[in-house]
Amino acid sequence: MLVSTNTTLNCRGRILDLSAPIVMGILNVTPDSFYDGGKYNNLSTILNRAEKMLTEGATIIDIGGMSSRPGAKEVPVNEELKRSIPAVKAIRKEFPEAYISIDTVWAEVARQAIDAGADMVNDISSGSMDKSLIPTVGQLGVPYILMHIQGKPQTMQNNPQYDNVITDILDFFIQKTDELRQHGIHDMIIDPGFGFGKTVEHNYTILRQMSDFQILNLPVLVGISRKSMIYKVLDTTPDKALNGTTALHVIALQNGAKILRVHDVREAVEVIELWKRVDMK
Repeated sequence: MLVSTNTTLNCRGRILDLSAPIVMGILNVTPDSFYDGGKYNNLSTILNRAEKMLTEGATIIDIGGMSSRPGAKEVPVNEELKRSIPAVKAIRKEFPEAYISIDTVWAEVARQAIDAGADMVNDISSGSMDKSLIPTVGQLGVPYILMHIQGKPQTMQNNPQYDNVITDILDFFIQKTDELRQHGIHDMIIDPGFGFGKTVEHNYTILRQMSDFQILNLPVLVGISRKSMIYKVLDTTPDKALNGTTALHVIALQNGAKILRVHDVREAVEVIELWKRVDMK
C-alpha cells in the first residue's frame, strides 16, 4: 500500500486527517466553467449544492470564482471577490463543520476568503500570476495546494511539451516546495495539474507514474473529474464522462492519491470506500 508520510494538515487549528483518502467537492461560482458554469450563481443554489456535497460525504468544499478551463479569460479581482466571498461566508455560517478551500490565484482573494472562514488556498498558478500570493499564504498560516501548470489557462493547451513530463514536474515541485517553506508554509498538498498544459498522453503518463511523487512525502490531490483526458478518449462529452472518471479514480487511489477533487461526490466516496476494502484491510 502506498502511504504519504505527511497525513495531517493544520487548518486554522483543526486537524484534517489524510491517512485515508478524502473527497473535495467542486463548487464553481462562475458563469463559464467547463462542466457546471452558471449553475450556482446565488446563495440559495450555492448552499443547496454545498449541503448536497457534504451530505454525500465531501470533506472539503472548493470554492472558485474564476474558470480555469483552457482558453478561459482572467477575471478582475473585484469580480472574483463578489462571486467567492459571499459563498465562503454563507457556507461557513451554515456548515461550520465543513473544510473550505478557496480556489484562487490572487492574494487579495485568498486573504479575504480566509478572513471570511476558508481553511486553505488552492492555487492553480503556483504563485506565478500574483507574486504576493505565496507570501500572503505564509502570513495567513493556512495549508496551500500547489498545482503544476505549464503556461496560463489562456494558452496552456497550445502545444505543451516536456523533456520528461514526470521528472520535469517533480523538479518543479522540489523547487517550489522549498520556496514555500522559506515563506513559512509547511502544510502543503501537491497537484500534478491534469489538463493544465498537458496533452492527453502527458496526463496518462502522470496517472500511470503518479506514485513517483511520493518521494516528496506530501499528500497528492488528483483533479480529473469529467476532464478531456476522459471524454476525448471515449469520444463523448463532459456530461457523459462520469463512468470514465470513476474508473480513473481507482487508478489514482492505487497510485497514492489522498484527495479526489470532483463534481460527483457520492460516486467518488463510494470508490474510496470500495478501494479501502481491497487496499487497507
